[in-house]
Amino acid sequence: MNNQPLLELKEVTAGYGKMVVLENISIKISQGDVVTLLGSNGVGKSTTLKTILGQTNIKKGEIVYKGRDITNLKTYDIAALGMSYCPEGRQIFGNLTTKENLISGAYLVKGKKQLKENLEKVYSLFPILKNRENQLSASLSGGEQEMLAMARALMGSPDLLLLDEPSLGLAPKLVELIAEIIKNINETGVSILLIEQNAKLALDISNYGYLMRKGAIAFEGTSEELVKTEKVKEIYFGIG
Repeated sequence: MNNQPLLELKEVTAGYGKMVVLENISIKISQGDVVTLLGSNGVGKSTTLKTILGQTNIKKGEIVYKGRDITNLKTYDIAALGMSYCPEGRQIFGNLTTKENLISGAYLVKGKKQLKENLEKVYSLFPILKNRENQLSASLSGGEQEMLAMARALMGSPDLLLLDEPSLGLAPKLVELIAEIIKNINETGVSILLIEQNAKLALDISNYGYLMRKGAIAFEGTSEELVKTEKVKEIYFGIG
């Protein structure tokens, strides 16, 4: 990771109302990185993403994106700076077609020409969605719905994509496909912060990782270092 992070959380403490979920979280993501957050359920991974997006009560610390303090910005204003979010559980609009879902993700895009270019770009990454563009999204398979959620998040041409559990509930073959797609997205120049319960997948496609325990960063290092350390077993699988 280089010395000029695209996104940096500096000793952030945050939560909901008076409840503290994150304590002194420090994370860096540089341009071109795929960074993963690992940890068992309930340790604060999704809350970390929501905190970055301005959806929690930040009690202490600072969040900097592209050199700008975004700690107190609204979610819409953060998105306008070039950040996008693909939530856990997909949350697509089942009563809209695939294409209509994609267009809904382009609310920051100005002009029909740019919209068309963005559609062509996501169709090149997800060709199955082109074949399904006039199909109601509720009728898509689980894997296709996940692809749609990811593609919709890319419609605004983000520099940073926040991905929350993209392989959740998918068959093993589809998990491999999603992993390949994430790599392809990154190769287009999009940096990625990934939450993923499948530790093998996450470490295979990331270059750096953070392990969380009880709302704090317990260990960090390159993906190669994390694969080799016993702390992956201790923290991620709750052993020890």
